[in-house]
Formats: sequence, structure tokens, C-alpha cells
Amino acid sequence: MNLLVAASILACILAGTGMVMLVRKIASPVVDLPPTPDWIGELSVERYRPMLRMIDTAEFRFLCAQPGITPEMAAQMRRQRCQIFRGYLRSLAVDFNRVCTAIKILMLHANADRPDLALVLLRSQFTFALGLGLVHMRLALFSVGVGTVSIESLLEPLKSMQLELRTLMPASMAAAA
Repeated sequence: MNLLVAASILACILAGTGMVMLVRKIASPVVDLPPTPDWIGELSVERYRPMLRMIDTAEFRFLCAQPGITPEMAAQMRRQRCQIFRGYLRSLAVDFNRVCTAIKILMLHANADRPDLALVLLRSQFTFALGLGLVHMRLALFSVGVGTVSIESLLEPLKSMQLELRTLMPASMAAAA
């Protein structure tokens, strides 16, 4: 019985450590600085909308029903789309982290402290990192034909941080964007 308890505790510790490492890796990728006013002006959540179609289960069912499509072809297409989707996720994470970094820089140079914004930023980063981890897990299941993947939990923190960034931008930078 003691061996079972020890093994359970060890498994929990390893799972917790793995989750912490995953969240840290996802939450702090390398961000090239500084984001330019042009980039801030061009940033749009809409550029990630194609991700929704890439992993649409209805589309896969439709394609699998077409004559000449073998199960191997469908599986290969699913794997390829998952790879492309992961690329979009990396880009989404980089964009989110750039926005957060730009907000931090603007907060450092602001005339007034904004503890409310710091809390919102921290919550958004945690929410995004957790959502990204969950999307990666769901994508792993989806790649073998189980379940669906939604990115809405990732787009909301990006939208809110993008809005905060645009409200914080000095007028001179906003005019340049």
C-alpha cells in the first residue's frame, strides 16, 4: 500500500512539474523587440481565423466521403493540417507576447502607475498560457482523430491586450501606425 501511495505522489509531482515547464515554455517564448508602430497597427486577430477551418471536423468528414480518398490519405492530411496549425499557434503566441512586452514597456515609461493594468496583464498571460496548453493537448488528440479544437480561448486575451496596447500608445506612435 505504501508503494502505491509513493508512486501516486511521484506521478503527481512529475505531472505538476511537466505542466509548470510547459506553461513556462509557452508563456515566455523569445520575443524580438521592440514591436514597431506599423506592426501594432497591422496586428489583427482576423489573421488567425483560417485556423478554424483547418481543423474543422465537418470538412474532414466531407473529404473522407469523397471517392478515391483512402484512410491513409485522410490521416496524412490530418497530420499535415495539425503541423500547419501548430505553426499558427507559434505565431499567435509570439504576437501575444509581443503585445504584452509592448504594454510592459509602455507601463515602465508611463507617468502614472497602473496596478490595475498590471493585474489584467498578469491574468491575461496566465489565461493565454493555460489556453495554449489546452489547445496543444486537444490538438494532439485531434491529430489521431479524437475530439475538436477551439482557439477562442486564445483569441480573447489577444484581443483584450491588443485593445489595451492601442489605448496606451502615445499619440505620436499612434499617428505613425
